Amino acid sequence: MGFLGRDTITVAFRTAPFLAFLVLVFVGFQFCLTILEQASSRTTRKFDIQGHRGGRGDAIENTLPSFAWGLINGATTLELDNGITKDGVAIVWHDQSITSEKCQDTTPAFEGDPDFPYVGKLVVNLTLAQIRTLDCGSKRLKEFPLQLTYPRTKISTLKEVFAFARCADPERKIQWNIESKINASHPAVTHGVDVFVAKQHAEFISSSYPLSQIIYQSLDWRTLIAMKELDSRIRTSALISYFTAVTADNTTSPWQAGIRLVDMPGPSLDVKIANAAHSIKADILSPQVVTPLAEPFTTQEMVDKAHELNMQVIPWTVNNLSLVEKLTGWMVDGIITDHP
Repeated sequence: MGFLGRDTITVAFRTAPFLAFLVLVFVGFQFCLTILEQASSRTTRKFDIQGHRGGRGDAIENTLPSFAWGLINGATTLELDNGITKDGVAIVWHDQSITSEKCQDTTPAFEGDPDFPYVGKLVVNLTLAQIRTLDCGSKRLKEFPLQLTYPRTKISTLKEVFAFARCADPERKIQWNIESKINASHPAVTHGVDVFVAKQHAEFISSSYPLSQIIYQSLDWRTLIAMKELDSRIRTSALISYFTAVTADNTTSPWQAGIRLVDMPGPSLDVKIANAAHSIKADILSPQVVTPLAEPFTTQEMVDKAHELNMQVIPWTVNNLSLVEKLTGWMVDGIITDHP
């Protein structure tokens, strides 16, 4: 091959910077694609911010105002509780009784009502009409000094909360986490498992929300088993706390549907809890984040085992940013918080 001519060499030198630029652009483009792919893999992982009782750090819990503020503040899921009244209506209320810290009496449901006053009475012993008379929006909880009050706010039915949400959320994007407030240790203070499951399931079906957007949770795992048997489309979340998991003599806790955690496979309580939740076909494990002594209850070992068993992990109640950072580092799938 002969030598390159002068003109050819000149063209080569002149085009070299342009070719180098194209190479840099190509390499840079590939690098950017790699970054975008990595970023996409991170951002497409959905992290569920659940507003605890709507978001009780901001407004009176389990009321329409609290659910409104939960949505305004960015909650992706509204977490709430259900009790069942004497006449079989699912209401949005956490406690087994009407507590004086949260509600005050106004007038009786009818003249001469022997049950009046209603504050202090069990929900299971009161009708919806009686409960409707209560003012449950005027009292701010001491542990939430910034909680907004809404005087004369009534306890809502689950049906009414769904109706409110349909108005605020016409595209049906809201996720739900709805708990059965049944007392496994003292069964006489609430309706039984069958009543809770039947009444709540009927409301889920009539809500017009896809069942895929409704989670059913409970500390009493009997209700989770019963709901799954009734309708396998409902996702269930196994709530567990230090008090419901640990018994002084390692006997069977009434809260885990007869399961003895000590008999479950695993080298630690954390792994045993995950295996127990999986054994009842729970889709989500929802552990208390810390014990009453502020010691860790949710652990990375528990999270890892639950994920290995194809369950999500959504701890409660997470109100501390340092805990949020730790939990996200463990790759939990969401948190239940009073401050969404």
